[in-house]
Amino acid sequence: MNISDVAKKTGLTSKAIRFYEEKGLVTAPIRTDNGYRSYSARHIEELTLLRQARQVGFNLDECRELVALFNDPARHSADVKARTLQKVADIEKHISELGEMRQRLLALAEQCPGDEGADCPIINNLAGCCHKG
Repeated sequence: MNISDVAKKTGLTSKAIRFYEEKGLVTAPIRTDNGYRSYSARHIEELTLLRQARQVGFNLDECRELVALFNDPARHSADVKARTLQKVADIEKHISELGEMRQRLLALAEQCPGDEGADCPIINNLAGCCHKG
C-alpha cells in the first residue's frame, strides 16, 4: 500500500507519516524496486495509534514508548495503564496551572481601568514595576 492510501486510512497527512518515520516512531516501511515506500496493515495500526495518542495529549517521546509497547508481545498492560495514568496526572496539573493563570489574568484585568489613558496596571504588574507615565 502506498503513502496516500495510508494517509486516507489513518487520517494523517503524507507529511505527518514521513515525519513519524523520520523520527523513528513507526517501523520503517520496505522500499520497492522503484524506491517507493510500501506499507503493511501493521503500519496502519502503528500510525493510527500515534494519531490517537497525540489527540489525547501524548508527546512524541511518549508515543515512541507506546508504539514500542504495541509492538512488544511480552508487554504488560500495567505498563500501559501506568503511562496513561501519568498522562492524566500531567493533564490535571496543566489544568490547575491554567486555572491559576486565568485567575491572575482576571485579577490584573480587574485592576486596569481600560480607558484611553496610558497608565496600565496590567503592563506595570507584568513588568514588575509600579512605574507611571
